Amino acid sequence: MSIFLNENSKVIVQGMTGSEGMKHTSRMLASGTAIVGGVNPRKAGQNVDFDGTSVPVFGSVADAMKETGADVSVIFVPPPFAKAAAIEAVDAQIGLAVIITEGIPVHDSTYVWAHAQGGATRIIGPNCPGLISPGRSNAGIIPANITKQGKIGLVSKSGTLTYQMMYELRDIGFSTAVGIGGDPVIGTTHIDCLQAFQDDPETEAIVMIGEIGGDAEERAADFVKANVTKPVVGYVAGFTAPEGKTMGHAGAIVSGSAGTAQAKKEALEAAGVRVGKTPSETATLMREIIGG
Repeated sequence: MSIFLNENSKVIVQGMTGSEGMKHTSRMLASGTAIVGGVNPRKAGQNVDFDGTSVPVFGSVADAMKETGADVSVIFVPPPFAKAAAIEAVDAQIGLAVIITEGIPVHDSTYVWAHAQGGATRIIGPNCPGLISPGRSNAGIIPANITKQGKIGLVSKSGTLTYQMMYELRDIGFSTAVGIGGDPVIGTTHIDCLQAFQDDPETEAIVMIGEIGGDAEERAADFVKANVTKPVVGYVAGFTAPEGKTMGHAGAIVSGSAGTAQAKKEALEAAGVRVGKTPSETATLMREIIGG
């Protein structure tokens, strides 16, 4: 098992023929992802060769789904056009839309999120590295060679910390690692992933990586306390951040004590989550729990 993505997932890439789309489509294919098409209205009907693998280009998400049975779209479309691309994926009712694009205006993200409510499409992102179920499928930009299939679930706001945690625990491995993104408005949340990992029989323990700003981690702590029986360890980036500054991700704003790393750490520990002071310490806590 895994969450949201598995070896049967059929993936299309919106923006496949752009430079980032080409580079990461090649990497996804190399890691075993079933890439069944790209989407570019101006290049519909063409095929793109990736080291001997020919991938067809379709004029729309709906056309690609009809012809290939695709159920996942990875979106590499530049920020001014990302809203339209995401809405197209939602309107086509694809099961999963992974928005990698960074720098999408918040009002565009809000519109997409609202448009998707009650529909068939789960959105991950924007401004995220995507998700990977190691050895099965990789939808996004997460390096596939830094870990293996295993029994840990990972949900993270930070792309680079996702990679570090996967590498630190590579000998144990992961069922799925999900980078949800750190923008103020995102689709899939910590809580969504915690619920999915709780329900996944293959996931035995969960790592949750947050960062300063907002109250997502506090809300996740409440959810863990009420709903999650599997062990959870956590890390909160930003312990040394000065108050009142926007740090890194657009969502990382601290106001007073709300949103600080210490406040988040305390909320998580009150819910029974063991919290490391560094990513490496967090990995050590997971090893103590899972016996790796």
